[in-house]
This record gives sequence, structure tokens and C-alpha cells, in this order.
Amino acid sequence: MKQLRTLTELLNYAREVGPMKISVACAEDAEVLEAVEEARKEGVAQATLVGDSERIKQLAASLSIDAGRFEIVDEKGGEAPASLKAVEIVSSGRADILMKGMVQTANFLRAVLNKEKGLRSGALISHVYIHEIEKYDRIFFVSDPAFNVYPDLNAKVSIVENVIRLAHAFGVDTPKVAVLAAVEVVNPDMPPTLDASILTQMNRRRQIKGCIIDGPLALDNAVSPESAKHKGIVSEVAGHADVLLVPDIEAGNILAKSIIYFARSKTAGLVLGAKAPIVLTSRADSSETKMLSIASAVALAAFQRKK
Repeated sequence: MKQLRTLTELLNYAREVGPMKISVACAEDAEVLEAVEEARKEGVAQATLVGDSERIKQLAASLSIDAGRFEIVDEKGGEAPASLKAVEIVSSGRADILMKGMVQTANFLRAVLNKEKGLRSGALISHVYIHEIEKYDRIFFVSDPAFNVYPDLNAKVSIVENVIRLAHAFGVDTPKVAVLAAVEVVNPDMPPTLDASILTQMNRRRQIKGCIIDGPLALDNAVSPESAKHKGIVSEVAGHADVLLVPDIEAGNILAKSIIYFARSKTAGLVLGAKAPIVLTSRADSSETKMLSIASAVALAAFQRKK
């Protein structure tokens, strides 16, 4: 497939490979119902709604959504059993994608990691924001801005492997991974620069495959060819990064939200590392972000199905 360079191209691609099936945990959530209804209308996904069926139908009616267009699995036992039921629908192969509804994230993830019915794959669970930013010719993948607080080297290897798989699903055959730090030189007093240099060497020795890694790189010389040239950095990645691997959750969260609020951009987000893509959106996310997150999950599910 050709490389998807905008999130509009992503949505069109999701229409081509969809519809996929989404299992929604605790679907008594107006914003989530609106998102899955939009996905249905776009031909991207169909949804199974798990939760209190009466409340789901009442909420759907208040939103002028025909609940009869969805499969509804009645589970009135609360967040834990509803989440586990939604996860089981995915792990049993009856759905391709899991989506969080009106449920605490901790309870939702507990179901995802359930040893008997969960979606454990053996990989680290991580999060990625997917950004289309005006005036850039490609999509950026920022990871991990939400889950792993202060990842050590092993965790960063897993985070990279997760996001590489997603980039491949977007048609980026050899994603360029910039390992970000405050500076672009190795400094023994700055641990993120040491991790960056090790990840770079691991990639060169093919311990991490399917991408090109370089670092440490500061943000400016990771995305700007002019900045990289000015600093005298000779690298296939510098100025042309697809993936921005952040040193910790604080840097990642600030970077991702700066893009959302300070730049003209479109955004999606996914949880990676499970057996199936997971859509976990925030209440602050726009309806467009929720729709694009579902489309991202559809693209990844289609890629995993081929594999």
C-alpha cells in the first residue's frame, strides 16, 4: 500500500479496508456512541455495545441514534464485568478492535490484561498520538505520551517496536525514528541521551529492525532539515523523522498537547502492544479525533489481519 501522508488519506483507507468490528466497554457514553455512529455511517466500523442495555438505548434515543443498528450485549454488573465481556468479545475473535466507554481507565486496563480472557500479547502496552501537522509532508507518531511514566531502555525498545508496527500499517515501509532529548550529543549526565545512543546502535546491529533509528536528537533537528544542516548533523533521520520517541511521559504529554493546541493539526490516538488495537480517547478529544482514532485502529487491524 502507498504511504498515508494525511489523516484524510487514513480515513479514506479505513473506508476501503473496513468495516471492522468494534467492541465497546461500558457503552453508556454519549460521545462514544456518537463516534461509533459516525464510524458506522462512514463505513469504517460496526460496533457491539456492552453495558446496561436500557441505559444505552435511552442514551442513543436522546442522541437520535437508532440503537437497533448495533448489537447490544446487556451487562448490568458494572465496569469490571462489562469491560471483561467487551475484551472477551475481541479475544474470542468476534470483534477486531476494543474501545473504552464510560469506565475508569484502571478498570478497563485490568480487563485488557486479564490472564484468561484478556488481550496480552507479551509486548509492553504503550500509547501513541498520531499527528497531521500543517505544512509537513507526512504524519508524525509521538510515543509514549500517556502510559509509561519513566521508561527504561527495555521499555523504550518495546515502545519503538509497537510504533514501528503501526507506521508499517500506515504504509511507512522504513519509518525514521528520532530518539528525542534536550540536546543532540551524548552527555553522561543526561540519561535520555545514553538511551538514545544505545537504541541507535541496537538498530545498526539489527537488534531493532524495520526502521532507521538515530539519536539523541533535539526536536528542532529531528523535524527540520534546516536545523539539522545548521547543527552539522549528517543523518537519514535528522530533519525527516516519522516517529518521535520521547524520553518520558511528561515530555511526551507536553509535546503532544502542544501540537494539538498550538498548531493547525489533526490528531488520533491508540493503545498499542495488545493482541488487537485499542481505542482509548479522552473526554477532551474532539469528535474528529475520536473518529480518526477509530480509523487508525481499523488500519492497524487490517495490517495485523494480513500478517
